[in-house]
Amino acid sequence: MHLIIDAHEDLAYNALSFGRDYRRSAYETRRQEAGGETPARTGDTMLGWSEYQLGQVAVVFGTLFLAPARYASGAWETQVFRDAETGRRGCRAQVAYYQRLAGDSPDCFRLIRTKGDLASVLQPWQERPADPPAVTHPVGIVMLMEGAEGLGRPQELEEFVEAGLRIVGPVWAGTRFCGGMYEPGGFTSEGYELLEVMASLGLTLDIAHMNEESALEALDRYEGPVIASHANAAALLNGSRSQKRHLSDLALRRLVERDGVVGVMPLNHFLVPGWAKGDPKDRVHLDALVAHIDHICQLAGDARHVGMGSDFDGGFGWQHTPAELDTIADLQRLEPLLKERGYSNEDITAILGKNWQQHLEKTLPE
Repeated sequence: MHLIIDAHEDLAYNALSFGRDYRRSAYETRRQEAGGETPARTGDTMLGWSEYQLGQVAVVFGTLFLAPARYASGAWETQVFRDAETGRRGCRAQVAYYQRLAGDSPDCFRLIRTKGDLASVLQPWQERPADPPAVTHPVGIVMLMEGAEGLGRPQELEEFVEAGLRIVGPVWAGTRFCGGMYEPGGFTSEGYELLEVMASLGLTLDIAHMNEESALEALDRYEGPVIASHANAAALLNGSRSQKRHLSDLALRRLVERDGVVGVMPLNHFLVPGWAKGDPKDRVHLDALVAHIDHICQLAGDARHVGMGSDFDGGFGWQHTPAELDTIADLQRLEPLLKERGYSNEDITAILGKNWQQHLEKTLPE
């Protein structure tokens, strides 16, 4: 099987909001949560250490995510920010979660801060595939900040870089730094200042959640490396309310020109216009995700600019993903579908993990 690198998982948010322990299997978490409020609030988990092993998931990008308080879903939602102080405090708590997870369970998880860390995590996976319970390997975590609007001055990012943060998406909703998923507009003067600070710190810019105006401005202006950790092809979502959340062909071409990678999302209403919560799961199949992968590859002219960005446990459960998916381990089911489309084994290796690996090898510090 191919090694998988998944560029977007809200592990800290779920652990601190709902007490999820990602050292357990996804099925054990589902059993523990059955009949409670958590599945109704965020969906049934698709993530767990056993499933990482079965699916050969070697590295994930673990987010630091706090929602603006104005978008909180209820009093239960603790991972929100109201001002700079609550933003800093919340982000520090999520960094501390990842540090504890790796520090307490180094056989399960390792933080990736440098090229050397990446190589040491990948080496055992490359030498021998995981075959649990006999053969298991630690999963690497790269920290990614999803929305920086909860911080005070942009210069405060330096503290988080010292703690291991390597990728920053400036926006989730909008509009302090730029327009986003819910709020319009392009980059503000403070947003451009943020980009300058990020470049000086050697950070990768994540354009996920930007609207098209902001994405194009960022791609024109930012001097450092750029990615879209979790986004699909807007051209395949005509008529969908979520279309503006994804990347236009123009933005995709610009990202490819900047040697960026896009992580595609296997979320049904981000794959097929008209699918809604409550619709049958089997109305959407993995070939819909393959269509988005193929669209990006056709625009790029090769298979070197697309990867996985599942956003699993990002407010939805397995019921909202294509019929073939139950846990993250099932991403391996993409292989035969990609082969049917004419993709080579080398291409599939790139799409499932190698493209993200090469991005990290180029951008992580020594």
